[in-house]
Amino acid sequence: MAMTLITTNTSSNAANSSFTSSIDSTYKLFIFKFIDVNPVTDGAEFTFQVNAVGASGYNETITSTSFAANHYENDATQRVAYDDAKDQAQGTAYNVIGGDLGNGADECGAGTFFLFNPSNTTYAKHWYSTVQLYRLEDITEIHYSAGYINVTAAIDEIDFKMSSGNMDAVIKMYGVG
Repeated sequence: MAMTLITTNTSSNAANSSFTSSIDSTYKLFIFKFIDVNPVTDGAEFTFQVNAVGASGYNETITSTSFAANHYENDATQRVAYDDAKDQAQGTAYNVIGGDLGNGADECGAGTFFLFNPSNTTYAKHWYSTVQLYRLEDITEIHYSAGYINVTAAIDEIDFKMSSGNMDAVIKMYGVG
């Protein structure tokens, strides 16, 4: 299957990065690539939320899970752990897909987000993401998140933002099919 680049959002000190068109029945899989995501606020979390067709406010119901593996730069600690503070059980908040990003000149995050069959009007919409980041405490971390958007209405918009403050980021949206 070929990936087709649909659009690229380049954000500079922006509150969010929204994709409000082209998420439709043309493709059954949409892939978002995050490149050099850097928060203005040290320790901010990278998040997403969606809108169903005709909805507003980015507040659809999400159930998700999250875990991370990390390693300190000074080799003091390593861990793999479930992160219950970054998941939701039928919540409507923005869902964390990368936590505690550093805002230094050499700190950023990068990763991939998969959204499956968002135009389907029968089933919930499944998603998962993998974000590699440089945390604020000089830690490398791979953050895994997955879940479903518990609506049967089609999803046609997605928004990415930091939990606090603005961000710099390049996010590319691809269709696969």
